[in-house]
Amino acid sequence: MKDLKYVLAYTIPISTYFSITASGYFSFLTVLYAYGFIPLLEILLDQQDQKYDVHEKENRLKNKLFDLMLYINIPIVIGLLGLGLWQLSTSSLTTFEQTGKVLSLGILLATNGINVAHELGHRVQTWERYGSKLLLCLSLYMHFYIEHNFGHHKNVATAEDPATAKKNQSLYGFWWTSILGQIKSAWQLQKLLLKQRNASFFSLYNDVLFYFLFQGLYLIFLYVTLGAWGLFYGALVAFVSVLMLESINYIEHYGLLRKKGNSGRYEPVKTVHSWNSNHIVGRLVLYELTRHSDHHHRASKKYQVLENSAESPQLPWGYPTSMLVALIPPLWFSKIHPRLEAFEGNAKL
Repeated sequence: MKDLKYVLAYTIPISTYFSITASGYFSFLTVLYAYGFIPLLEILLDQQDQKYDVHEKENRLKNKLFDLMLYINIPIVIGLLGLGLWQLSTSSLTTFEQTGKVLSLGILLATNGINVAHELGHRVQTWERYGSKLLLCLSLYMHFYIEHNFGHHKNVATAEDPATAKKNQSLYGFWWTSILGQIKSAWQLQKLLLKQRNASFFSLYNDVLFYFLFQGLYLIFLYVTLGAWGLFYGALVAFVSVLMLESINYIEHYGLLRKKGNSGRYEPVKTVHSWNSNHIVGRLVLYELTRHSDHHHRASKKYQVLENSAESPQLPWGYPTSMLVALIPPLWFSKIHPRLEAFEGNAKL
């Protein structure tokens, strides 16, 4: 029964449904839930740092319920996004209501869309990876699949990684350097893969090219079915979800750098190169994404067996609160720099 705790992730879709169908202040229900209620709960609840023995890990990996809880997100996200875009493009709504619904749908796409796509994108089953790409298409961010797996996990915590925030870099500056840098990196990685296959740019092996074509077809579909407003809101919701993803990227590796040896090569990725958070609600809603150091230590490790590392730096808050604090750069710097510098000092001892 305790394994069902991850159903808490569905509270985002539930709140989004009411954000879509309700009016007035209720249009912001998901925003208030994700960035108001969850941070409050994480202040009140103790952090949890349980470890799994070998037997427990084997049982959790064999239990298909954990996979099913991921898969269910695909039809839920598609259904709610379709409903939301239909409401936005066909209903008479105030600007206030439109804003609330767009933000709520953006949160849904980020947490139950991109985040689930991230988990499925590390799986070995082909159809799971297709599910990942389908969810990423809704956020117009399919290139994330190749850049994250072949770029970010290789270059994390280095100057070469656009998805690693540098010390003293604001969240707003990071949004643009990360978004544009990842697009550039995805194309560079794709060119390298094509060269290894001795394939041309217009070959069937150019995945990134197909990603952009599929996203174009998705936008055309929105225009044909929901008109210009459907296209506009679909792109806007996708943009909001990407900003949320990049805000998470920002707090996950902020200021952390791997050492470069005399050979010019960086040290291997370790658990000390990601910020962790053991705040329980964010852990469950985000399928243990907050145990990020363990994920980078072994990317193929499924979410249900990810553990906290005592060696990794710890965020003072859960993910939602950290994202809110990061919106105010001076406040973020004043709170996170002492932890970063203390951690760096201990790491050098």
